[in-house]
Amino acid sequence: MFISGIDTATSYSLRMLADSMHALQRSVARLSSGSRIASVADDPAGAAISIKFDAEISRIGAARSNLSNATSFVQTQDGYLEQIAEALDRMSELSVLAQDATKSSSDRTTYNTEFGELEDFITATGSKAFNGISLFNGVALNVTEDSDGNTFSMDGVNLGHVDYTTLAGLSTTTTSNASTAATAVVQALDQVSSDRATVGANLARLQHTASALLSYQENMSGALSLIKDVDIAFESTYYAMQSLKVQTATAILAQSTTLSQSALRLLGVS
Repeated sequence: MFISGIDTATSYSLRMLADSMHALQRSVARLSSGSRIASVADDPAGAAISIKFDAEISRIGAARSNLSNATSFVQTQDGYLEQIAEALDRMSELSVLAQDATKSSSDRTTYNTEFGELEDFITATGSKAFNGISLFNGVALNVTEDSDGNTFSMDGVNLGHVDYTTLAGLSTTTTSNASTAATAVVQALDQVSSDRATVGANLARLQHTASALLSYQENMSGALSLIKDVDIAFESTYYAMQSLKVQTATAILAQSTTLSQSALRLLGVS
């Protein structure tokens, strides 16, 4: 009975040592990886949820990238439109100067040369593109607004509008021509003002959407962190506790082995 009791204690010590070693190994894995789910067995449900969260966070990042590109597109549009507005402002000034009765035909020709160059700039701008996508063909673009791939329509700007194209046939070579040009330029100024308002509205929508997505991504990342990230303070304490258990179980097992060997010697068993 004595030997049997010692064997039972030894077996129990071995089992406790094995359990503590396993727990210690899992704790080491969590601390070294920084993840609370070092193995899917640690938290199967948490592992499944974290996979979905990881994928959604990645999709949000892609949507934000799309929004960033769309923002750059719109900012490029606005930069060109700002220059067009300045060109039209100067063309308006030239068309009025050319109506001065004290100006000679040579003076009006000089004004007309500058007027024509500015008109050429506006016409050339109509063919500009951003990464191969036309900036000013008037086509609306569908822009990604969330991680599910939903989009909103971003209104286009058309430099082929009649208020712009009419400028091509104008001149300031006579007071009559200059008067006609002045009227047309005012209409073009109204149009460019409207186009810049459209671009401004698009930019505001993009910025608000990007800000909302960033907030969502941060919250999703926070939720994922609660599921995956190890609690260093708790895990360090748990590691110390399991380490102590391993040391204690090892010592007890050694003592049980010593007792077993002593009993066998007393019974004359070698």
